[in-house]
Amino acid sequence: MTTWGIVSMVRGPTRDILGFAAHHLDLGADYLYIYLDEPNRQAHRALRRHPKIRARICDDAFWEKRSRNRPERHQVRQTLHATFAYRNTDLEWLAHIDVDEFLWSDKPIKEQLQSVPEEKPAVRVRPMEAMAGGEDLYKAHIPSGPNRSALVQSLYPNYGEFVLGGFLSHVQGKLFVRTGMEKLNFRIHNLFQNKELLPCKFELPGLELCHRHAPDWDHWMAHYAFRMDRGSYQPGMSPNVPRELGGLNKNELFSWIEEEQGPASLRAFYDEISGADPDVRARLQEYGLIRHRPLDLDAKIAKHFPGSC
Repeated sequence: MTTWGIVSMVRGPTRDILGFAAHHLDLGADYLYIYLDEPNRQAHRALRRHPKIRARICDDAFWEKRSRNRPERHQVRQTLHATFAYRNTDLEWLAHIDVDEFLWSDKPIKEQLQSVPEEKPAVRVRPMEAMAGGEDLYKAHIPSGPNRSALVQSLYPNYGEFVLGGFLSHVQGKLFVRTGMEKLNFRIHNLFQNKELLPCKFELPGLELCHRHAPDWDHWMAHYAFRMDRGSYQPGMSPNVPRELGGLNKNELFSWIEEEQGPASLRAFYDEISGADPDVRARLQEYGLIRHRPLDLDAKIAKHFPGSC
């Protein structure tokens, strides 16, 4: 039988952490490697009691055992954890995803992975992005192609030309990686082998990633400053569309919106790109780009971590 699991560096409320773990246990994951980036004793106690989870609090003592100082950038910490878990797992497949990302498949993931040709080192799982409104609705991924830019601009007439694929976050997705490869190192969206980028373009129909990057305005604003400073909107990132076409990265885009139009205009941006705007939602519906993906996390937490929160 094909075996698969998840490695993730997590932080945040206990319910979010346990919901992430419970969802993937419910999908049939054989093992989870959970690295708590900040102390959360309640979540750690619940996780470590489960026989299919290895949970570690990544405090100073943890990094001392790894014989190194704690890296300042969280992206470096993430990839170090993923690479270490990969090199020490007995699973056949390992996915590296974040606590706000939830795998979704229209058939058992074991069956999906059994169908992957032997020469393929990884499976790229494309994201859907949560829409505002709390209705378990997601915007579908729009594949790259000659018509994507025009479609995105028609869906989001004010800001679509600045936002790749119409997503607030990444369109690259994450990777399910076949284990046992030598000298492999993880990045957030890619793999390197022998210090060279490993092409990972193979995809499986029906295997998706529900990304709850900004499911409501308050959630987005609570994470906005961190993302602008050190996260996915930090300075120096690549532009979302080519510079010659007027492209800006997200840090430049959001800074421009605040400076030229005022902080309140961020809400207009969010409402358009998140689908909170009813006209945008209607257009997404017209083009068949809305997906209903009920995660039912409370029930899964009660099932896999009874009495924990």
